[in-house]
Amino acid sequence: MYNRVWVLFVLLLPLFVQAQDKKKVMVMEIKAEIDPRMTRYVKLALAHAEKTKADYIIVDMDTYGGILTDAKEIVDMIMDVKKPIWVFVNSDAASAGALISIACDSIYMSPGASIGAATVVEGVGGEAAPDKYQSYMRSIMRSTAEENGRDPRIAEGMVDQSIAIDSVKEAGKVITFTTTEAIENGYCEGKVDSIEEILKKNNVTNYDIETFRLGATEKIIAIFLNPFISGILILIIIGGIYFELQTPGVGFPLFAAIVALVLYLVPYYLNGLAEYWEIIALFIGLVLIVVEVFVIPGFGVAGVAGITLTVVSLILIMLNNDFFNFDFVPMGDIVVATFATLGGIAGGGLLLFFGGARLSNTQAFKRIALTDTQESKEGYTVNASASALVGKKGTAYTVLRPSGKVMIENQLYDAFTRGEFIEKGEAIEVISSEGVTLKVKKS
Repeated sequence: MYNRVWVLFVLLLPLFVQAQDKKKVMVMEIKAEIDPRMTRYVKLALAHAEKTKADYIIVDMDTYGGILTDAKEIVDMIMDVKKPIWVFVNSDAASAGALISIACDSIYMSPGASIGAATVVEGVGGEAAPDKYQSYMRSIMRSTAEENGRDPRIAEGMVDQSIAIDSVKEAGKVITFTTTEAIENGYCEGKVDSIEEILKKNNVTNYDIETFRLGATEKIIAIFLNPFISGILILIIIGGIYFELQTPGVGFPLFAAIVALVLYLVPYYLNGLAEYWEIIALFIGLVLIVVEVFVIPGFGVAGVAGITLTVVSLILIMLNNDFFNFDFVPMGDIVVATFATLGGIAGGGLLLFFGGARLSNTQAFKRIALTDTQESKEGYTVNASASALVGKKGTAYTVLRPSGKVMIENQLYDAFTRGEFIEKGEAIEVISSEGVTLKVKKS
């Protein structure tokens, strides 16, 4: 019996040792535009690699580039990793993609792939960005190449078309290497067809490959970073607040507005776009608007300041600015954020103007808001003190837009108008009562 156990142990020991020595390889895919969503993906992927103690990280690359500031963040994260990071250019590594590739320890390219063309362009029209952008890109391309032992002049030549390099490029063109050219000039360690071939070239034979993918929650967060979705959320925020003011106490419109506000803010905050001061400015703007509606008569400084703060904050939250520093924010992003915000606000205004009356007459709205007159012949009883006030006159204690409070014979009552605005202090007359709420008009 003892001999059998010993034989079994001897047979299983190599398998156990082999399992213990198995290397962990994590693949992260950069196969889309370089933007805040990609930055967050890389951050989560590298955190996962550290948590799982991956021995090697391979970037599966196919991108035409994207936002310069996000590319720089990704480069900084890659340069801080202690484990080997190799990139597999599986078609294109252009612009920001070239910068990220140069930041990796080794570059491998598939047949027919290309790397380079790192000139910074505007988001709108695709024209070359001003020289301050090009200068910044040249600087980080050069320093990144130097850090990883590659020719910095070639890295600059991928950005600056005026640079001439003997036997590499002539003035007037930016460098874009094919796989063969990249190998010849020290910007590629080898031509490969797969990630497995990269591992074989580096003598990694016993391994497990894991491709990092976002979970369901992160995928949902990425969806809400879409400017079009942001515009819709802004529309819901405005519409929800308006309908809550129109039908105080219903709760559902306000709940919808709060949910939309959370869905708007959280994704931008998690992706490093929404700063604390921008969120605070947004809430201050909303508070000022509420104060203007319910506390301060007329429409003055508080209302204008509130609207301005709200609109500007909604735009800034979508942009990767550094406290109003837009040096490295593409004009295209500013235009898209502005149109998304103003489009959401305009859409909300049109919805309220054309759809408000129709919505109040729908069966769904009538289920959550009291819109019908409750007749006594149907079994309803009317508050005697409210019905006795019909025909009485008083003053508007608050602004009625169209609901608010009125003062009649030194008593405060909830009231609403037929749609007209009544300023605080104006004379009113009660024309009917609905439950405990008075319906009034200007006297």
